[in-house]
Amino acid sequence: MSDRLLAALTRRRAVLPLLAVVLCLPPFYLDAFWLRIGLFSMAAAIGAVGLALLSGTAGQLSLGHAFFLAVGAYGYAWLAGEPGPGLPPALAALLAVLLAGAAGGLFSPVAARVKGIYLGIATLALVFLGHHVLLTADSVTGGFNGRSVPPLTLGGFAFTESDPELTVLGVPFGAEERLWFLGLALFAFTWFTARGLQRGRPGRALAALRDSETAASVMGVDVARHRSAAFVVSSMYAGLAGVLLALAFRRVVPDYFSLALSVDYLAMIVIGGLGSVAGATAGAVFVTALPLLMTRYADQLPLVTAPGSAEGAVGPTEAARYLYGAAIVLVLLYAPDGLHGLARRVRDRARRRSPRTPAPETAVPTPPQPSARPKEHTP
Repeated sequence: MSDRLLAALTRRRAVLPLLAVVLCLPPFYLDAFWLRIGLFSMAAAIGAVGLALLSGTAGQLSLGHAFFLAVGAYGYAWLAGEPGPGLPPALAALLAVLLAGAAGGLFSPVAARVKGIYLGIATLALVFLGHHVLLTADSVTGGFNGRSVPPLTLGGFAFTESDPELTVLGVPFGAEERLWFLGLALFAFTWFTARGLQRGRPGRALAALRDSETAASVMGVDVARHRSAAFVVSSMYAGLAGVLLALAFRRVVPDYFSLALSVDYLAMIVIGGLGSVAGATAGAVFVTALPLLMTRYADQLPLVTAPGSAEGAVGPTEAARYLYGAAIVLVLLYAPDGLHGLARRVRDRARRRSPRTPAPETAVPTPPQPSARPKEHTP
């Protein structure tokens, strides 16, 4: 068993640097459209990982994830922009994430006492309340038209197209290329911190709480405190995703942060696999990239019309929702543990079928045969 564990760790240490190199290559070969898909997918993956910790690991249902993404996005746009405090963008991004965590902390007493579908209904109110505030607080949010997002700068380096232009290995680096590496860094931070939480004592406590509150209480787990902490951490991940989304979109509008966005995030973690960081990432890429790809290739797809066509036609966004709605049904029927569990089963089956090197045969000593004795006559 120790040899297998050592071999697995060795393979992982070899794969991680290779994967990092591969993820750094797209800005040098892909155009802005594909980089934008990657940026939106990384932002969605950050938010989906936070929801996976809350719903998959802690077993808490939340329909208000879009609210915390809006807090992060609008918090950064207001803190770093005008009108607003005009803070340095890096500080504004950090404060926006903390602001999302504070919003989650204000709601955490409800999350500590309510669970299941009741918590889902309670968080649903956050989406409607937040949408109303985004439309009416014109001085902060810009109202229906939203507001522009100031570019992020770190140490004088701007993550936008600026003068003088930046060229790396003969490739001009615009806003998408620069934001790509920022998104990679933020996603890597999210990945390793979430995996650390899951594998540490907090993750084991949340898993015990998800399986049985009574058993968790007997083992000394503070149920209310861990529920509240899971909600706050999930809110901060959503706030970080909102900041990256705002930087990628360059403008935030209230209609984006609607109930449909919360449903999209639930679809991400269900398709990818509840409680899995890798599964949440795969689900986020699938749900985010599918409508963008269908929009670009709408004229080449059957039964799908380009955006702005006649009424009654199926647009790419609607078609994408139908497809990942069908994907949810298929996952629930045939792979309840999502894409991550399906990939794990395929990998295990491939390992069982792979031929193994037979162990060298060793000579087995033959036990000595008893010598024949003449039969004794009974007197």
